[in-house]
Amino acid sequence: MAISILLADDHKIVREGTRQLLEQSDDLIVVAEAATGEAAVQLCEELRPDVVVMDVHLPGINGIEATKLI
Repeated sequence: MAISILLADDHKIVREGTRQLLEQSDDLIVVAEAATGEAAVQLCEELRPDVVVMDVHLPGINGIEATKLI
């Protein structure tokens, strides 16, 4: 069974690169990407990923506050 991952970073190129690296492993799958802290919290509530890779510096709710909410 694959480990589901949510990526939260406000830089699209970082999210894309991280996704490519993670998905080289057969047992990791990126189920969603978020560009804001608010979106990360909402997507976690909806999708319940196993792991969240969170940038600390996000617009709106920062990564630390978003992690607390999750």
